Parts: sequence; structure tokens; C-alpha cells
Amino acid sequence: MDPDRTVARQRSSLLLLRLLLVALLWSGLALGTFSLGSSPHQVLHDLLSEQQLLEVEDLSLALLQGGRLGPLSLPPDLPDLDPDCRELLLDFAHSTSELTGCLVRSARPVRLCQTCYTLFQQVANKMDNISRAVGNSSESHSCARSLLMADRMQIVVILSEFFNSTWQKANCANCLTNKSEELSNGTVHFLNLFNHTLTCFENNLQGSTHSVLQLRNYSEVCKNCHEKYKALSSLYSEMQKMNELENKAESGTHLCIDVEDAMNITRKLWSRTFNCSVLCSDTVPVIAVSVFILFLPVVFYLSSFLHSEQKKRKLILPKRLKSSTSFANIQENSN
Repeated sequence: MDPDRTVARQRSSLLLLRLLLVALLWSGLALGTFSLGSSPHQVLHDLLSEQQLLEVEDLSLALLQGGRLGPLSLPPDLPDLDPDCRELLLDFAHSTSELTGCLVRSARPVRLCQTCYTLFQQVANKMDNISRAVGNSSESHSCARSLLMADRMQIVVILSEFFNSTWQKANCANCLTNKSEELSNGTVHFLNLFNHTLTCFENNLQGSTHSVLQLRNYSEVCKNCHEKYKALSSLYSEMQKMNELENKAESGTHLCIDVEDAMNITRKLWSRTFNCSVLCSDTVPVIAVSVFILFLPVVFYLSSFLHSEQKKRKLILPKRLKSSTSFANIQENSN
């Protein structure tokens, strides 16, 4: 830009600002709002509100900076995003904001897989669009380079990796179909049974109106909700077995966090809060086998005592003693 032209524009801006102040001064004199001895700063405070004064200051600064209103434009030598690339960045920002809010709202109780999977897919799609995007300029200034590799921080990449890591740790893919478009049938069935179990708990707690300091009697909950809890626990065990069979190569695999948290909540309510118990179907055989093993030593020693041969001790006399005894008997008979 020509320096002489810039100076001329600044002088004209100052002249315009002075004319504006003079007009304000004469209007104040005509209305009698202030006296001739008032200072210009006091004149402005008398005529304008605080917000209007700030606007006038911004206007004067804009005029002094070359007559342009609003923020200064970037120098022409700095690279800027093209409109299409900036739109992709704004779309990614909007989708990540929605996903972050969903994850936080679904933190407790954990419902993030069933609530946020559509938003996660949106973020993944926006990231794919940025990765494939190429600007209208040369390849070195493409949209993907500008947004993903232009600086050390790489904020877009960090955010994308954070969401992917969170999704993998939650193992949300285990709750969804293969294409992650909707919840799987097993997950829907489990969540429905979980909701029915909680509803049963609530319905059987309505009649309990004891004081907080007294021990509540949850016998009705244990009796009426036994079948629902047992069905839910059995379904969870089946889902665990199926997951282990499908992921034999991967050690320590889990179900999705929504299912695990739901089962943990139900078990804590059932065992800790309601103090209910479920007898295992294998309890009787286990007890019978244990008793049999404990009595095995007794049976063994008793049978050994009864069936063993009792050998009597026999006294065997020496031959000499036997002969002398017989000789003594002969002498007694002869006498």
C-alpha cells in the first residue's frame, strides 16, 4: 500500500472525527446540557452513555488504523485456509463439541455407548473428510496438511485420537452391529431386561415406608424380583461366554461398558442394598460331595477294624521245659 495514500486517509479520518466532536459540542450547547467551560471528555460523558463511549473509541481506533471497521485483516504473506477447508474445520469442531457433551452427560450411570454412538460416527466421518480433503492450491498447502500437520500441537489429530481411545477402552463396538450403525439385538435385549428388573425393584419398594434409621425389610423385593434378577444374571453370563468364544486370540476382553456397569449396579442393589441371595442350582450336589469326602476316613477305619482278623496270642513252651515237666509227673506217679 502507498504510504502517502495511507497518511492522507488517516488525516481525513482525524478531520472527520473532529467534525463529529464539534457537532456533538454544538448540539450540547444548543440544548443547554453543559456549559462552555466543560472539558471535551466531560462533554462526551454528558452526551453519551458508557456503551456509546466505547463504541466511539472503537470507531476512532478503526479510523486511525486505515478506515477499516472490525479487526485488522491478516497480512497477505500469511497462509490462510480456503473456505471449503475452514468449513470442514468448523464441522469437526461442532461434532466434537456435541460428542464431548454427550460423553460427559452419560458418564454416570454409564450410558455412553448406547447414547453417543451416532455422534461418534459423525466425528469419525468429519475426520475422514479432513484427511481426504485437498485444497484448490498446490499439494503442499492442501487442507489435510494445514489442519493435521502444520504445527507441533496438531490439535485436530489429538482430539481424534482421544475419542478413538475412549471408544476402544469402553469397548463400545461390542454393543453395536458390525457396521456400528445401531445397537445389537443382544444389547437391546439385555438393556430391556435390565430396565424391567429396576422397575421391579422400584415397584416393590413403594410399600416400604420405614424410617431411615430403621433397618428396612426387603423381603418383598427378594421374593418378587427373584426371577427377573436370575434371568438378567444368566443372560449376562451367556454374553460373557459368547464374547470369550469370539475373542479367543485377545486376552482380557470385556463386554461394552454400558452392559458391565448395568450388571454391576444390579448386583450391588441385590446383594448389598437389599441383602438378597440366590441359591445356586449346584449347591445340593456340592454339599453332598463335601460330606461324603469328610466321612471317607471314618468309613475306612471302621471297615478296617471290622474286617481285620484278630490274632490271638499263643504261649509256646520250650521243649526242655516240657520234658522236665513230664519227668516230674512220672516220679510223682511212681511214689
